[in-house]
Amino acid sequence: MENQQNIDVLNNLVEINNDRIEGYRKALDETSDADLKILFSQFLQNSQKCKTELISELTLIGGTPVEGTRTSGKFYRAWMDIKAALTGNDREAVLNSCEYGEDVAVGTYRDVLKDDIGKISVAQQTLINSQYNLLQGDHNKVKEIRNAMANKK
Repeated sequence: MENQQNIDVLNNLVEINNDRIEGYRKALDETSDADLKILFSQFLQNSQKCKTELISELTLIGGTPVEGTRTSGKFYRAWMDIKAALTGNDREAVLNSCEYGEDVAVGTYRDVLKDDIGKISVAQQTLINSQYNLLQGDHNKVKEIRNAMANKK
């Protein structure tokens, strides 16, 4: 296992968590619904926890953690700004935007567990799988709330 490949995989996940952190900060700004603020705060904390764990792993193997977000994350947040402006901070629109972001995050973790498994240690696989399950749960919560709204229409 090449160390740089290992570092790259972990930094990819740090970036997706940076995207989530920024995305949920934006979502917190876009909604005035107390229940969503609580939910989004929890999701933000989950990503901060994941990021901290990943940075610990990177430091352990001599890597330098990335500090920014992905270009796609910046586009996602800009898209949320545009959509919020057009819809007047509509609850369903905010949830749809968040679900899109969750799809990207969960997909990134899934790809690492499928395609990059040989580039990471067994301990890192366990950590990443645990984080994947946490983020999948967050995704499912957003989807559940959004679907409940759609069923009331």
